Amino acid sequence: MDFLILPDVSVPASITIGNAGQPPLRCIAHASARPWLVGHWADEDVTVLVAGTRRLVVFGRTRLDTDAATRELARARSPHDLDALARTLPGSIHLLASIDGRIRAQGALSGTRQIFHTRFAGVTVAADSPRRLAHLVGAPLDRDVLALRLATPGAPWPLSTRTMWTGIDQLDAGCRLDIDTRGTRSTVRWWQPPAAEVPLPRAAATVRAAIRDAVAVRTAAGRTVSADLSGGLDSTGLCFVAAAGEGTLLTHHWQPVDAANDDTTWAERAAALLPAARHRVGGPADGPGWLDEVTDPGIVDGAHGPLPWSRNLARMEHVARDSAARGATVHLMGVGGDELFSVTPTHLRTLLRTHPLTGLPAVLRCRSLNRWGLLPTLRGLTDNGSFADALLAGARDLRAPAPRPSQVFMGWAPHPRLPTWASASAATSVHRLLIDAAADDPLPLHADRDRHQILEGVLHGGAAIRGMGAVLSRFGIELAAPYLDDRVVEAALSVRTRDRMSRGGFKPVLTTALRGLVPDELLARRDKGDFSAEFHAGVEHNRRRLAELCEDLRLARLGLVDAGALRAALLGPKPDTAALAPFENTLACESWLRSAEACRSQPVPR
Repeated sequence: MDFLILPDVSVPASITIGNAGQPPLRCIAHASARPWLVGHWADEDVTVLVAGTRRLVVFGRTRLDTDAATRELARARSPHDLDALARTLPGSIHLLASIDGRIRAQGALSGTRQIFHTRFAGVTVAADSPRRLAHLVGAPLDRDVLALRLATPGAPWPLSTRTMWTGIDQLDAGCRLDIDTRGTRSTVRWWQPPAAEVPLPRAAATVRAAIRDAVAVRTAAGRTVSADLSGGLDSTGLCFVAAAGEGTLLTHHWQPVDAANDDTTWAERAAALLPAARHRVGGPADGPGWLDEVTDPGIVDGAHGPLPWSRNLARMEHVARDSAARGATVHLMGVGGDELFSVTPTHLRTLLRTHPLTGLPAVLRCRSLNRWGLLPTLRGLTDNGSFADALLAGARDLRAPAPRPSQVFMGWAPHPRLPTWASASAATSVHRLLIDAAADDPLPLHADRDRHQILEGVLHGGAAIRGMGAVLSRFGIELAAPYLDDRVVEAALSVRTRDRMSRGGFKPVLTTALRGLVPDELLARRDKGDFSAEFHAGVEHNRRRLAELCEDLRLARLGLVDAGALRAALLGPKPDTAALAPFENTLACESWLRSAEACRSQPVPR
C-alpha cells in the first residue's frame, strides 16, 4: 500500500507519479472532485466515509463504528474536531480527512505508519513514504543524514526524524499535518503522553484490553496470521492472545546457533500449549542465516532508507514467503515489548526523585547486582543537564570508545558513537548535525528522562517496523507490532512509576497484564537469548562476499567510510559482542545505496 496526498487547490504544474510494475493507480477525490489520495491499496485496507462535503479515510486494521464516525464527521467544522475519534481507534492506522477542502493527515504515535511532506509547485504535498515525495520533487540524497545512520545505537531525537532526502520532512511524534485551502501546511500537536499515575492492577487491566484489541483487529474475520514464537515473553504473549481470537495461528521459530541460548526450550513449551496452532521450526541449516543475501534483490530498496535489522533480512524474507504460502496476510512481532515494559538505569533516577523510600533500596540493589561504581552512580543520580547538553555531549563523544555493558548511564539517551572505519568527513557531518540540533534547544519527548527514553525507544521500534514492513509487503504480508499500537502505548505510559519494576520480577506490567492469557509457567521466564553467535556465523559464511563488497564500497565513494578499515574490522577477530552493532548499520547503509542505484538505472513508466 502507498498513497500520495494532494491539496484541494489548482496546482500550477503537472504532477507525474511513477507507477513502475504496479497495478493501476487508485484515486479518492475531495468534495470538489479534485484528486485527494492517489496510490495503491486493496479494498480491505481502506474505509471511506462521506458526510456532505467532508471525507474521512482510514487505512489499516482497526475497529470503526462507521455510523458513529459518519455522524462525528458531519459535525466536524475543522480538522481539530476529529481528535476525539482519533483517540479511540485501536490498531495501527493512517487517519486522513478532507473537511471542506482542509486536510488532516496523521499516522501512528510510534511511527509504524507515518506521514511525510514537502513543497511542490508552491503547495504542500504529502505521502506515507518519503521516497515517493523524493521522486516527485527530485530531492537529492542528504549525505549528512546518511553519515548519521552509521552511528550506534542510532540517531538521537530529534535527528531521528530526518529523512534520507533533503527537503522531505517527517511528522513529529503526536503531531498531525494540516493543509489549508491554499495548500499551506502546519503541524499540530494533538496528543500528549498520559500522566504516569495509574496503579498497577488497574493499569495492567487497561494494558491487557489494549493488547487484546490490537491483536483482534488483525485476526478479525477468521484471518490466518503468522507470528514469531522466539520463546521470549513478548512474542509468546502475542501468540497466546492471537490463538484465543477468531483467526488461525501459524508460528515461526528459528533455533539459535548458540547451544547456551535456551529460547528453543521456552518456545517448545509454548508450542505444546498451543495445540490448535500450526508451528514452523527451522534450524541453523534449514534456511538463510544472518547477513545472507536475499533471493529477491528488489526487497532491499527501502522506501524509508537503510533497513534496521538488515542482518536478518534474508530470514525475514523467508518467513514472509512461507507465511504467505500458507494463507497468512499478517505477521505479528513482539517489537515494543522491551521498549514499553523493561526498565533502564534512568528509571532509578526518576524513581529516587519521585518515591525516595522505594527508590533508594532499588538503587542499592541494582548497583550491587550490576557492580556499578559509587561515583558513576552518584553522578548519574545527581546530573541535571538539559536535553541540549546531552546533544552536545553526544557530539563530544562521537569517537569515544563504546561504553561497557556494566557502565551505568542515567542520561537522556545513549550518546551516538561512530565506528572506527567512519571517515573524518563523516564525523564532521555528524558532529555538525548534533551541534546544530543542540543550538535549537529542542524539547525532549518528555520532561522526565525515563519517559523520554521509553518514547524514543517506541519511535525507533516503529521506524524499524515501518521500514521492514514496506519491503515485506511485496510478498503479501503486513508486518504488525501490536505493542506499538497507539492504545497499547498510552496504556503502558499510564502505569505508576514505582510499579514499573519489582524486586525479582521481569516486566511486571506485561506479566500482570498477560496473566490468565498466558500460562503461568511461561510467565516465569526471567532472561533473554543472546544472538551474537548468529552474527559471527553470518560473517564466516559470507566472508568472500563481504570482502568483495569492500572492494567497491559505495559509502567509500561518498567519502563516508574507509573501505580498508571496514574490511579489516569485519573479517578480523571480534572478542567483544557489543562491537557487532556498528557493522549492521554500515552494511545496511551500503545495501541501501546499492539498491537505490539499481533502481535509478531502470526506466520508470509514468
